[in-house]
Amino acid sequence: MAWNDPQWGNKDNRKNSGPPDLDELWKRLNERINGMFGNKGGGDGGGSFPQGVLPGGNLLGLLIILMVLVWVASGFYIVDTGQRGVVLRFGKYAETTEPGPRWHLPWPIESREIVNIDQVRTVEIGYRNNVKSKVVRESLMLTDDENIIDLQFAVQYILKDPVEFLFVNRSPEDAVLQVAETAMREIVGKNKMDFVLYEGRADIADSAKILMQQILDRYKTGINISQVTLQNIQPPEQVQAAFDDAVKAGQDRERSKNEAEAYFNDIVPRARGLASRLKAEADGYKLATTANAEGEASRFSQIMTEYQKAPQVTRERIYLDTMQTVMNNTSKVVVDQKGGNSLLYLPLDKLQQIGSQPYSGAPEVLTQPPVTATTPGSADARSRDAFRSRDREDRP
Repeated sequence: MAWNDPQWGNKDNRKNSGPPDLDELWKRLNERINGMFGNKGGGDGGGSFPQGVLPGGNLLGLLIILMVLVWVASGFYIVDTGQRGVVLRFGKYAETTEPGPRWHLPWPIESREIVNIDQVRTVEIGYRNNVKSKVVRESLMLTDDENIIDLQFAVQYILKDPVEFLFVNRSPEDAVLQVAETAMREIVGKNKMDFVLYEGRADIADSAKILMQQILDRYKTGINISQVTLQNIQPPEQVQAAFDDAVKAGQDRERSKNEAEAYFNDIVPRARGLASRLKAEADGYKLATTANAEGEASRFSQIMTEYQKAPQVTRERIYLDTMQTVMNNTSKVVVDQKGGNSLLYLPLDKLQQIGSQPYSGAPEVLTQPPVTATTPGSADARSRDAFRSRDREDRP
């Protein structure tokens, strides 16, 4: 059925023609939309559209409905894992949403901010992107012994409170940089240069981390410092050569010190051992000498007792013991008989050599000065008589 059909609106015809067609439904829809927006119909009626069915009104209604649907759908949002949604109502904080699909009243009533609280953020102090691209204004620091060092480090942090991070401070990232630089300057300013360069790198990083966290918590930035990494610590480039010379001198000093300690550890124990040995030997000599002296004194006392009992026998015994001791310590003996012209020479060293050599089957001829030929028995008798007679003459 066309729009200009003369049978349009005939109830009898509509009853006989069955259910309303698409044109009739479209007409009713247009009438309802026009009624909603105050359009009661009218017009010059000269157009191809019937009264109350205007193309502009239809499109405007559809456009408004579509805009309303889009406006309502704009309130839907999704919060991923590791994120938090912060909802604002007319610019004021309303709530914090957890991960998952969420909806809020569309703008301008409510708005949202998605904050990633698990992301590790990094702030670089003293350099940017590379340690070679230095920022001298941030890296030069003064130590406790009034030396200047060039220190570059990085600070890693995460968010622990998105509300504080968004609303309490104007620029929390810049606050982290300024707080990190301030804390590091304070820590470095309390320590010596050698401690900062060599021994205290880990201690300085830990102390700076604690101090940074305290300052950030005081400012309510909602930031948690996770790690402080010292990238490069060295003297300024202007004095690098002189500092290298000083370092080499210090290393030479330590090497000389170690060598001296090694020499000390080698010499002193040996000297102490030698002193201990000499002392032990002296103590042993002391004990031996004392014991020998005591023994000699005891022996003399015993001889004195025996001498008082038998003077003659004791005197001869002492004489014989003394001569035996003397003869054992000499290799040549000359025996002179009193009142005679005979001289007896006994080469004891040669006799000992002959006695120690194995027997070869032939007598060995001694090369020695001529001696007076005497029989062994007579020589021994004369020598004993000479000794005895000499002893008797010498007695008082």
